[in-house]
Amino acid sequence: MSFPLLTATAALPAIGAVATAAVPAARRNAAKTLALLFSLATLVLAIVVLVRFDPDGDRYQLTESHSWIAEFGVRYELGVDGIAVALIALTALLIPFIVLAGWHDADPLETGSRRWRPTQGFFALILAVEAMVIISFEATDVFLFYIFFEAMLIPMYFLIGGFGDRAHEHGEETASTQRSYAAVKFLLYNLAGGLIMLAAVIGLYVVAGNFSLTEIAEARANGSLDMATNTERWLFLGFFFAFAVKAPLWPLHTWLPNAMGEATTPVAVLITAVVDKVGTFAMLRFCLQLFPEASKWATPVVLVLAVISIIYGALLAVGQRDIKRLVAYASISHFGFIILGIFAMTSQGQSGATLYMVNHGISTAALMLVAGFLISRRGSRLIADYGGVQKVAPVLAGTFLIGGLATLSLPGLAPFVSEFLVLVGTFSRYPAIGIVATFGIVLAALYTLVLYQRTMTGPVRPEVATMPDLRARELMVVAPLIVLLIFLGVYPKPVTDIVDPAVKQTLSDVHKKDPRPEVEAAK
Repeated sequence: MSFPLLTATAALPAIGAVATAAVPAARRNAAKTLALLFSLATLVLAIVVLVRFDPDGDRYQLTESHSWIAEFGVRYELGVDGIAVALIALTALLIPFIVLAGWHDADPLETGSRRWRPTQGFFALILAVEAMVIISFEATDVFLFYIFFEAMLIPMYFLIGGFGDRAHEHGEETASTQRSYAAVKFLLYNLAGGLIMLAAVIGLYVVAGNFSLTEIAEARANGSLDMATNTERWLFLGFFFAFAVKAPLWPLHTWLPNAMGEATTPVAVLITAVVDKVGTFAMLRFCLQLFPEASKWATPVVLVLAVISIIYGALLAVGQRDIKRLVAYASISHFGFIILGIFAMTSQGQSGATLYMVNHGISTAALMLVAGFLISRRGSRLIADYGGVQKVAPVLAGTFLIGGLATLSLPGLAPFVSEFLVLVGTFSRYPAIGIVATFGIVLAALYTLVLYQRTMTGPVRPEVATMPDLRARELMVVAPLIVLLIFLGVYPKPVTDIVDPAVKQTLSDVHKKDPRPEVEAAK
């Protein structure tokens, strides 16, 4: 029997979560170090998965299949395609940086009668989320996926509500109330989506007789499973609604600014750079593969919603006074681009969308983490409380600028390639949608450059005059992300080579081909 590599990759952070939680409260540094070591070990396993994956091999590789609940046809089935491998690598890469960035975020602090939760709980919850996200990317049994898709809400709820941002201008009591509100809103939105999806999962079982993604997709492809048109559309809507909440897609997005604003900076990165990717990934893996005709039927509406997300998120980012909420609305705009690429139903669009998931994770992590370091120094999230930072902390300002330029998709940085592919893929089939979406780039330049101008340039405000530059631990967090942004901006081939075969298979599932160019290339 071969080594269960996929199980080990998901189980290792789960074991780390238990081990970290068991560390005595007095040994905070031991808990932090243990969490970091488990996150690095998980990264090593993710690299092994990446190396062992053959882009030209079978669609799902490193597969595992065991009977679980035989009476209902539920199996413990795992397998990865190129898209899943890329996102597992992204998740495993970001968690060590999240742990390092949050090194002091859960240290005990007395404020009146309140005490922060134990340090080890904070890091244990982060590792628990990592385990659930990774197995969500690996699961090829729909019921197995659903369990962990929903289970990850529990640790995220406690991370948002129990370990909120300390930089709050309205005092600890108000901050506690707003954290609770943000955590409950996050939970209710995602639970609502999950319950609707549960009904669709049950409906899928009634129609197909099992939960195996590969068996159902194969039966659909060879005609042995024929869903009625209305049945397929209702099932698609049940799945898509849950994924659109998680993504998040307008108008189901309103939980994200609250959650990111009230969470600690590392948890905000965990939400938007890691957890939300499960939603867009699931659109590719489940919606398009299980319900190809319904996916094509819903495409016009989804494209309109994606464009609204792009423009709406960017416009609200322009008007934000809070740094973290600005990044949250910018992420809503970026997720609009990802969903636009998925449902453009072209190879360029879907390759761009998958690449965008990876690049957005890296660029948002870089910008948000540097913003968190800035906020922790000043103790305020308000843009108006800053000015002239580049004169007193030039390295901090420089890394903040690179993260911001990546967010606006400057050529030479990683997000540009993915955004370009999304727009090219969309324009080739839906030119009007592509033109409107392009305005999101203009707005991104506006909110990013205005943010940098107001915080980093101009006269030095007295409150930031003694602000220290990035420390060694903070440079260890930011520098590798900046290097990756530049490397993938110049040479994205390592990622595209992995994801392109999976994208072609997804297009084949929905029986779509790229539009023929109006002018043939000269031979």
